[in-house]
Amino acid sequence: MSLLRDHDFRGLFLADAASQVGSQLLFLALPLVAVTALDVSAFELGVLTACETLAFVVIGLPAGAIVDRRRKRVVMVVSDWARALALASVPLAWWLDVLTIYQLYAVALVLGVFTVFFDAAYQSYLPHLVGRERLVEGNSTLEVVRTVAQLGGPSVGGYLIQFLTAPFALIITVAGFAWSALCLGTIRKREERQERPRAHLGKEIAEGVRFVLGHPLLRRIAGCTGTANLFSSIIHPMVLLLLARELAVSAGTIGLLMSAAGLGGFAGALLNARLARWLGQGPTMWLAIVVPAPLAFLLPWVQADWRLGLVVLYEFCMGAGVVVYNVTQLSFRQAATPEALLGRMNATMRFLVWGTMPLGALLGGVLGETIGIRGALVVGAVGGCLAFLWVFTSPLRTMRELPVPARPQ
Repeated sequence: MSLLRDHDFRGLFLADAASQVGSQLLFLALPLVAVTALDVSAFELGVLTACETLAFVVIGLPAGAIVDRRRKRVVMVVSDWARALALASVPLAWWLDVLTIYQLYAVALVLGVFTVFFDAAYQSYLPHLVGRERLVEGNSTLEVVRTVAQLGGPSVGGYLIQFLTAPFALIITVAGFAWSALCLGTIRKREERQERPRAHLGKEIAEGVRFVLGHPLLRRIAGCTGTANLFSSIIHPMVLLLLARELAVSAGTIGLLMSAAGLGGFAGALLNARLARWLGQGPTMWLAIVVPAPLAFLLPWVQADWRLGLVVLYEFCMGAGVVVYNVTQLSFRQAATPEALLGRMNATMRFLVWGTMPLGALLGGVLGETIGIRGALVVGAVGGCLAFLWVFTSPLRTMRELPVPARPQ
């Protein structure tokens, strides 16, 4: 946490804190608007979830090349304001009694587009602020923000949704995006313009794709993360539908259950460095995926009694595993990539690993309609247990330290 003494990193930290709290509320509120206010089907909820991440497939690759051509702080500020304005239309439409599922689809698509740009710029901006030698410290500090937001955000958000209704609770997220933009504006350190010839956009995109797919370890990490995201995108909307509709659990209780992921993430952040020292970075990475995955088989057995605790157990362990995995693989990705390629590397990785999420959400919606919500959860659990094989069958399985490869010529 010593990085917080730095004025510019503190600005990024505060921006991230506001954005993460708002995003945790959005994580619950947008689907609950659809389920409780519009009474959508399982398939419609799957389509809405797919719209949130569809942009990573459609514009993920060109976004990285565009970010590498722009000042990344400016990209983040514009993205924050755009997301705030788009999301503000939902409570306004609800107040005017004109809200439809199609407007939610459109808002989710807009949020996805500007999240693509924000994330590509955000992950590429950190090395500029803290230097490559402090990337693990910087990522760990920001990961604490995410886990604390996960810990308190869903529970507070659930009760806000319960008392304000889901559409009006979204105003908190709007304020979070606006505050994030204002905090980013306080950063004093400015980026230097890249003094390199501008190639054709397609050639720049291809350069980023070649770097990721040509790297033996990045390619395996992308496969592991993409597979895990595919099946978690089946599980998440089905769990919310199971709790909110089939079991009639209140929004406040749903928020408390989901906050277990933040508690697990906080534990993971505290243990991450020790695990890497004890086990090595490579084994830590695949164990963080394989250990919590089988707990997804508990979810189809959830009922509105003591068995709600099964959701808590799953969320806690999965939250811990995700944090340990993310800190390890993200720090390696940033250190392994030349600065001129950071935006394209991050965008290519997001294209590969988030591009599976719309497919998973649609598949979950179809499965929920055909074999039922609990059957869809079983399919998600089976697939999630296979994700670790990408890194387990690679040199990462036994690497105690992840190497930084030679820069491309």
